[in-house]
Amino acid sequence: MARYLISLLFIISFLEINSFGQEVLSVLNYQGTMISNPALTGSEGDGLLRLSYQNLYPGNNYNLHSVCLSYDSYFPSLHGGAGFYLSDNYMGGMINDLKGGFSYSYFFRAGTDLFIGAGLSASFFHRGYDFSGTILPDQIDPLDGVVNISGESLSSRGKTVFDVGTGFLFIAGRVFGGIAFNHLTEPDLSNSELASNRLYRNILFHASGKIDIDAGKKLFLRPTGKIEFSKGLFTAGAGAVFETKNLSINSVLLADNQKNIDLQAGFSVKTGIIVVFYNYRFNIASGESLLPVSLMHSTGIALSLNNVDKRKTVKTINFPEL
Repeated sequence: MARYLISLLFIISFLEINSFGQEVLSVLNYQGTMISNPALTGSEGDGLLRLSYQNLYPGNNYNLHSVCLSYDSYFPSLHGGAGFYLSDNYMGGMINDLKGGFSYSYFFRAGTDLFIGAGLSASFFHRGYDFSGTILPDQIDPLDGVVNISGESLSSRGKTVFDVGTGFLFIAGRVFGGIAFNHLTEPDLSNSELASNRLYRNILFHASGKIDIDAGKKLFLRPTGKIEFSKGLFTAGAGAVFETKNLSINSVLLADNQKNIDLQAGFSVKTGIIVVFYNYRFNIASGESLLPVSLMHSTGIALSLNNVDKRKTVKTINFPEL
């Protein structure tokens, strides 16, 4: 049972030291489009159902997991894209963050080969607690073992807050990029009203392109990168995706102002309307010397549910399989 206490202490100390707030690892990921930038909603045209899973710090028995389900599509009647998402971050069996929301984006043509999109998202966060299996320090007797009654208590009362975000998207030829502003309400997920428990406003810049490698245009290289700011945190990442018709391989290097340097690599396989992807991320250097080498396993699928040609209406994007 003592492992629950160790897990709790790890979660609390890790979130404070690395200033990540209450969100999972910062990732350069075009499978979570609406969450990172609402202007990307429906920008691929086809209706896409995505399901992803992350196992954080695998091999360390921290029991940290994250799952996400989303759907978005372009709708001509709305002159843009719309979609919804639902995610659940399960942290050590004691803290559970449930998040859901809706996004809308509007697309318009600003030039011969320039398209602009603007998006808005509204979401909710619910943080729940379960301390039924937790052993507090005063319950441990060095001679007799565990004492059943504690002089302390942990409140299991959850909290639900609402949040909004906005973003913009720019498409010019084979290059696209965007800027997003998330957590505009700076919601407080705890009941302590401490500033450290807020999700601070976040600014994200991202960009990607497409380069033909062979004359037959069957091999592509997609350079991609991002820069992200929030209070006390700066992260940056850059990498590339090598793609063929049915297979892609990616590698991305990420760094932050905590002097952490991570490498993420993965692949995806496409068959018909289904894309299956997998990514693995590991730590190269840790500024606080606290991060384990293995940081994350991520896998999932993306299904194209309504393959309709919308390119006559709006410029669409084929995201890097990342």
